[in-house]
Amino acid sequence: MPSSHALEDKQRQYIYGPVPSRRLGRSLGVDLIPYKVCTYDCVYCQLGRTTNKTMERRGWVPTREVVAQLKDKLTSKPDYITLAGSGEPTLHGGISHLIREIKTITDIPVAVITNGSLLWLPEVRESLAEADLVVPSLDAGSEDMFHYVNRPHSQISFDQMLRGLQEFRRLFRGRYWLEVFLLSGVTTVEGRVEALRACIEVISPDKVQVNTVVRPPAEGYAMPVSHDRLVEIASQLHPQAEVIVPYPHLSDTDGSNMGCGEVLDLLRRRPCSIVDIATGLRLHPHEAAKCVGRLLSEQKVRAQEHEGVLYYEAVL
Repeated sequence: MPSSHALEDKQRQYIYGPVPSRRLGRSLGVDLIPYKVCTYDCVYCQLGRTTNKTMERRGWVPTREVVAQLKDKLTSKPDYITLAGSGEPTLHGGISHLIREIKTITDIPVAVITNGSLLWLPEVRESLAEADLVVPSLDAGSEDMFHYVNRPHSQISFDQMLRGLQEFRRLFRGRYWLEVFLLSGVTTVEGRVEALRACIEVISPDKVQVNTVVRPPAEGYAMPVSHDRLVEIASQLHPQAEVIVPYPHLSDTDGSNMGCGEVLDLLRRRPCSIVDIATGLRLHPHEAAKCVGRLLSEQKVRAQEHEGVLYYEAVL
């Protein structure tokens, strides 16, 4: 008789979306890591606090099943296939094999959204070599801010992380964007902005994307930065820096047959507004609202207001 864990793995959906991404358009997500298994415990994380802070790299989910589920979703015509999801994707020991497998079944570009914490390991740098786009994070310019904002695993130092970002830049032949996540009154102080700028100069990414708190964060004290201040800081950080603004509602919903199950799968990965759900899954907003209402009545999702917007998340 198969174990309950094996049954859970068999039933789990590893592909979600497409979701509206503020950096990648319509992104078909690939979830390689169990919920909140990560090397960091960032104060701003929209998924909540890390429950398993680890550096263990292994086959957390079966790549064969991931590829099989991905094939079924390619008709959704996403702009990117994005390896990200519920935890840190570079913790999956088979990520390089998965990228190669994806490239045998589609020419849709593969992006990896990573916190960049393990790029100081040669095997991790090598595992991402065939991706089309890699977007690591840099949220602090010093050791003390690194520990305050990212709360990393005890075996990861700021210097290690920074060297990894630099070395990967030197070796990687694809597009290399850097995300900088700013917190009001914390990393927006003048001296800390300058420290970030100095680190970015050394890393030399193709582009810098400046972000801030939009969805409910892990810690209530993680506060968003105003749009005007984001624009000002972006101009200081890098010549090719841009502010990532909330993804607009698209009018090209096509009467997709996505149902409430797909909505729930999406909300298991990230909190979303009705507009987010409708845009990502190409549902009419009324259909998205009906699904959310049903899921609320079944107590499968809950609502949380943030900055005047209602976000919905799965009850785990």
